[in-house]
Amino acid sequence: MRATCTFQAVRPQTLGLIGLGAIGGSVARQVKQSDGGQGVSVVGWSPEPAERAMAAKHGILAAPPAANLAQLDSLTPHLKPDAFVTDVGSVKRAIVARAERLGIGNRFAGSHPLAGTHEHGFEAARADLFRGAVVYVTPCEAQGSAAATREVAHFWEDVLGAEPVILDAGRHDAQLAATSHVPQIVASLLADFLARHAPPGATFGPGAVDTTRLAASEPALWTEILLMNRDEVLPALRLLEESLGTVERALEAGDAKALTAWLTRAAAWRRRIGP
Repeated sequence: MRATCTFQAVRPQTLGLIGLGAIGGSVARQVKQSDGGQGVSVVGWSPEPAERAMAAKHGILAAPPAANLAQLDSLTPHLKPDAFVTDVGSVKRAIVARAERLGIGNRFAGSHPLAGTHEHGFEAARADLFRGAVVYVTPCEAQGSAAATREVAHFWEDVLGAEPVILDAGRHDAQLAATSHVPQIVASLLADFLARHAPPGATFGPGAVDTTRLAASEPALWTEILLMNRDEVLPALRLLEESLGTVERALEAGDAKALTAWLTRAAAWRRRIGP
């Protein structure tokens, strides 16, 4: 459900960012440079000293606390009464559940901008990364949570020019397992295969380069994502095995009809979603 911001939202006076990598850094840069962010003070912190220094050069202040799921515990006691909280992770059930357990379900809504990059660090941040991008906003179930959902959706839409879509955290994680997490695994699988089995000195054309782009993503980040969402990723991988089995059986039998049908289904889907 796309969010419709028909209410009079309160523009944030201060935006605090924990993490100044490609996503957090892009939020900071876009707020600082956009008309929608005028009058908003941006305070950011990163565990990486180099990211803090680079962010400071761009006029973004550096200050504690710490990052994400485990750090929500330490952040909660220090929240101002009128503060709203969100995150930008690609797994939502755990962070939404943590916010509810901490009693801030009426002040938290998760966020997942579909505008990631395989590059990482503040140097990969862009001031236009979220403009026109879909951002999933995942509400808590706590009483009064609608206000937080609206404010977070408004921030993405009005300040950053994104397109917020309200989605239940459970549905989000199931959907992203198929549409984001399995594609990451497939790209890394192919890269691992080529690294181990490509002939020495082989030249890689655009097919191999394009399909393995995601494999260059940050391994530590994706380890965390895949483990956090493994109960959704594993069934999706088993479905992928079924599709691979179709190809193997067609090749073993020399079945051109079955192989063409498989390739046609894949080609039709890819053409349908655009360039």
